[in-house]
Formats: sequence, C-alpha cells, structure tokens
Amino acid sequence: MAMGSNDGDMMSEINVTPLVDVMLVLLVVFIITAPLLAPQALKIKLPQTESLQQKDKPDNSSLVIDSQGSVTIDANPVDDTALAQVLAVKSGNSEFQLQIQADQSVNYGRVAQVMAIAQKAGVNKLSFMTLTK
Repeated sequence: MAMGSNDGDMMSEINVTPLVDVMLVLLVVFIITAPLLAPQALKIKLPQTESLQQKDKPDNSSLVIDSQGSVTIDANPVDDTALAQVLAVKSGNSEFQLQIQADQSVNYGRVAQVMAIAQKAGVNKLSFMTLTK
C-alpha cells in the first residue's frame, strides 16, 4: 500500500481555475466586440410626426444648417464664433427657444458641433424642425 493514498476515497474538490479563466476571456471578448456591433445593429428609421400647434409664442430663433454645413441664424449667415456670440445674447431671455433646421444630407457631426455651441452659450430650449406627413 502506498503512503498517503486512500484507495476508497474519491476526490471531491472541483478545480474552478480553468472555468474562471474561460469566463474572463469571454468577458473580455464581449467587452471589446459589443461597441463595434452596436452601430450596425441599430438600423432605425425615424418616424414622421403629426404637426402640433403651440399655444404660446416663445422667442424663437431659426438656425439653418445647409448641406455644406454652413450656418444661418434668423436669415443671417454666421460662422461658429459669431454664432456663439449671438446665442449668448439671445439666451438671456428665459423664453428663448432655438429651432434647428438641418438639411437631411448634413453630417451628424456638424449638427452635434452646433448643438454644443448652443449649449455652451446657455441655450436651454432646443427643437428640431421636421416635415409633416
């Protein structure tokens, strides 16, 4: 009979180290691949909306972004620095609302830049103009 061995006893412990290793590898793979899959998975079509009439007339300014990314506010062409100055002055009124009309083909990044300029200038109310059905 060999020393330290019991022929009648079975090993009752489970080695979980390989299981933990596999789970950590899978977790890392999912963490890395999930952000890459999200933009392709979100194939959405924006809905068309019914028109809505506002009861009160707030102080509105119309900001137009054309297909080249040029900005016009209240029919006056402006660059980004002038836009920030104009919006800073107008945002002092608590009833001020900025209405953005962006061309369908304009880059989303440009719209995000204009929104950031408006937020930095203190614009609290922002709306996007769309076509009705």
